[in-house]
Amino acid sequence: MFKYIIKRLLIFIPTLVAISLLTFVISINAPGDPVDSMLNQSIGGGEGRSGEKLAGEKAYNELRHQLGLDLPLFYFSFTNATYPDTLYRIQKKSHRENLQRVAYEYGDWNLVSSYYHTLKKLETKTFDIEINETTSNALRKVKEAINELYINYEQEKLISIVNDIEFEVFKPKRENLKEYYDDEYLEFRSAFEHMIINKSVINRYIPVIHWYGLKNQYHNWISGFVVGDYGISYQDKRPVSSKIFEALKWSMILSILSIIIAYIVAIPLGVKSATSKGSTTEKLITTLLFLLYSLPNFWIATMLIQFLGGGGLDWFPTFGLGNLPESAPFFDRFFETAYHFILPLFCLTYASFAFISRQMRGGMLDVLEMDYIRTAKAKGLKNQVIVWKHAFRNSLIPIITLFANIFPLAISGSFIIEVIFSIPGMGQLTLKAIFARDFPIVFTVLMFTAILTLVGNLVADILYAYVDPRISFSNKK
Repeated sequence: MFKYIIKRLLIFIPTLVAISLLTFVISINAPGDPVDSMLNQSIGGGEGRSGEKLAGEKAYNELRHQLGLDLPLFYFSFTNATYPDTLYRIQKKSHRENLQRVAYEYGDWNLVSSYYHTLKKLETKTFDIEINETTSNALRKVKEAINELYINYEQEKLISIVNDIEFEVFKPKRENLKEYYDDEYLEFRSAFEHMIINKSVINRYIPVIHWYGLKNQYHNWISGFVVGDYGISYQDKRPVSSKIFEALKWSMILSILSIIIAYIVAIPLGVKSATSKGSTTEKLITTLLFLLYSLPNFWIATMLIQFLGGGGLDWFPTFGLGNLPESAPFFDRFFETAYHFILPLFCLTYASFAFISRQMRGGMLDVLEMDYIRTAKAKGLKNQVIVWKHAFRNSLIPIITLFANIFPLAISGSFIIEVIFSIPGMGQLTLKAIFARDFPIVFTVLMFTAILTLVGNLVADILYAYVDPRISFSNKK
C-alpha cells in the first residue's frame, strides 16, 4: 500500500502540471485586458491631451509590470519567422494580438515594428494639436482612423484607413491639419508603404524556436501558486489568498456540517431500507426521501425564507451570519452564527439523504445475499450483529466512492444557497469573480478543486483497502 501511495503521489505531479498548463492557457486567452480592468479606463482613446495620455500609459505600464504581464508567456515558443521574440513588450493586449496578425500578413517584423512605432508617434502628435473650431472635426476623424489601424491588419482595409487620414491632413480646405504636422505623418506613411511593398510571405513557412528561460509568466504563476502567492484580485487589488481564505472557512464549515449530518442520517436509513426490503417502513422511507430529493434547493430556500424567515413566522434569520463584532465573546458569536446556519444547512443537506441512503441500501442488499451472511444467520447470530458487524463494513464501497467527491465540494461552496442566504463563502466569491472577470480568483479555485479531486480519489482508494481486505493495490498475485 505504501508503494502504491508513493506511486500515486508521483503521478500527481504530471497531472497537476497538465492541469496548470490548461488553466494558464485559458487564463491568457480570457477576454478583456486585466490592466484596463484594474485601472478602469481605456488608455489610448478619448479627447485628452498627450500629457494625460502619457501619464495614463505610465500607470498602465507600472501596473502591467507589477502583475508580471510584461514577460514572455512561457519558457519557449515554437512558431514561424513572422513572429517576433519581443512581441510581449507591446503594452496593450489588443495591440499585441493585432500586431501578431499584421506580422503574419506581411512577414517582416522589422517593417511591422517600424510601422507600429511611427503610428504611435503620429497618435502622440495628434493629441498635441489644439482642439478648436477649425481642427475639431478633422482631429476626431484622424483619431478614429488611428484607433482602427490598431485593430485591423487586412491590406485593403489598412490602405483605405491611411488614405482617410491623408485626406484629413492634406485636404484643400481651411480645416486641414497640414500645418500642425512636421514629419510625423510622412514618416508614418513611408513606414506603412515599406511594409506593404516588401511583403514577405515565405517567412510564414520558416519554423523558429524562441527560448525565454525562467523569466516568463507561467513560471511566475506556478511558482507563486506553490508557495501560496495567488496574485491579486482585479476587483479591489487585494491578495487573492486573503479573499479566498476569508470565504473558505464559511464554505468548509457549511460543507463539513452538511456532510456529517447527511451521513449520520442517510446511512442508518439506507441500512433500515435494506433490512426491511418490501415492508411498509421501507416504502415510506423511500417515498419521503425521494420527495425531498425532487424538490430543488433554491425553491425550498425561498419557501423557508418566506414562511419561517422574515416573510412569515420570523423564527430564523435569513441573511448573512449575524452582526456581532469580532470583540464579542466567542460563545455569543458561535451561537449567533449557528442560528444563521440552520436554514442554509438544511437546504444543503436534505437532498443528500435520498442519494446516500439509496447507495447504502444497494450496497447492503448485495452484501446480505452473500454466503458468509447466510452462514452467520445459520450460526444463530443476532440480526443486529449480522447487519452492523459483518455486513455493514463490506457494503461501504459505494459510500466511499461518494466520499471522494467531498474534498473538492468542501472548498467550492454552493453558489445558489450562499447567494440566497448572503453567506460570504466560496460559492458567492467565485460567482462574483466570474461575473467581474476576476480571473486570478477563478483559476485559483479551479486549481484547488483539481488538487482536492486527486486527493479525494487517493483517500477513497486507501479506504477501499481498509474496509475490504480483498482489495489490494500491490502487484502480488
